[in-house]
Amino acid sequence: MKKVKVFNGIDKPIDCRKPIVTIGTFDGMHLGHQKIIKQLIQSAKEIDGESVLITFYPHPRSVIISNEPIKLLQNQAEKINKLEELGLDNLVIIPFTNEFSKQTAIEFIQGIIKDKLNCHTLVIGYDHHFGNNREGNLIFLQENAKKFHLEIIEIPAREIDAIKISSTKIRNSLLEGDIQTANSFLGYPYEISGVVVSGQQFGRTIGFPTANISLNDSNKLIPKHGVYAVKTEIHGKERFGMLNIGINPTVQDTSSMKLEVHLFDFSADLYNESITLQLINYIRPEHKFDSIDALTKQLKKDEIFVRDYFSLQ
Repeated sequence: MKKVKVFNGIDKPIDCRKPIVTIGTFDGMHLGHQKIIKQLIQSAKEIDGESVLITFYPHPRSVIISNEPIKLLQNQAEKINKLEELGLDNLVIIPFTNEFSKQTAIEFIQGIIKDKLNCHTLVIGYDHHFGNNREGNLIFLQENAKKFHLEIIEIPAREIDAIKISSTKIRNSLLEGDIQTANSFLGYPYEISGVVVSGQQFGRTIGFPTANISLNDSNKLIPKHGVYAVKTEIHGKERFGMLNIGINPTVQDTSSMKLEVHLFDFSADLYNESITLQLINYIRPEHKFDSIDALTKQLKKDEIFVRDYFSLQ
C-alpha cells in the first residue's frame, strides 16, 4: 500500500503534479466522505495528476465555538491510515486557529489553493462552505473559476444525499450504543487506538485477564459505556474478544473511565504495545453487580455470547 504524503502546515508551496484538491474536516471518513475522496482520486488519475486533501486540526467547530468541545471519530493516525487505504496521494493538515478562521474565501483560494498548491481542479460537494462566515461555496467557486484558472468538479446533491450520512449521525449512534448503525454509516468498524498500560490486574484473579488501553488522543469519541464484541490484529494475527468501556462499578469506587479488553485464547504480554480495536457489536450496558461471583458469572455468559457471535465455539 502506497504511503500518503503528509504535510503538517502549508507555509511554503507544495510540489505536486497537476493537483486535484478537495477541502474538508472529513472526521470519520464515512461513506459520504469516501465518495468524495474516490472521485478526487479518479479525477487525478484521468489527467495523470496527484490527489490532495486539505483538512484542518483541531476541528474548526471547537475553535470557532469554544464552549462546544467536539469529540472526534478519528484521531490523526486513524484518518491517515484510512486515506492510505483509499489511495490518496497527499494530505495537507492546516492548523485551525481563530486568526485562520477570519480568512475570506478569496484569501483562502488565492493564498492556499493557488499560490501554495497551484491547484488544477477543485472537487467539492454541493453543500460545502469555507472561508470567513462560510462565504465560500459552490456558487462562489463557479463564479470565480476563470479568475483563478480553476476547474471545478461538483459532487451533486443526488449522490451525497442518497447516502444520507453525517458525522453527527454517527456520533449520536455511538453515544447510544448503536455500534452497528455507526459502522454501516462509516463503511468499516469504529476503531479505538491506544497503548496497553498496567492496571490493577483484577481480571486475572477471576479468569478474565484484560489489557488496559490508554487512548492516543483525549479528543477521541468514546461510545456508550458497556460491553462490546471486538476484534484486533496482534503480531499479524486476527484476535477476538470483549471490551468493557466504563468505570467498573463492581470493583472500584472511583468514577474514572477505563477501556479494558479481554482477548480470547491469548496470554502474551502486550504492555507498552500499540493496539487498535474494531468495535463490532454492543453486547450489554455496564452494570454494578452484587458480588464478584455475580460479575464472574455474567462475564462467562458474555464470553459465550461473543464467541458464538464470531462463530468461535
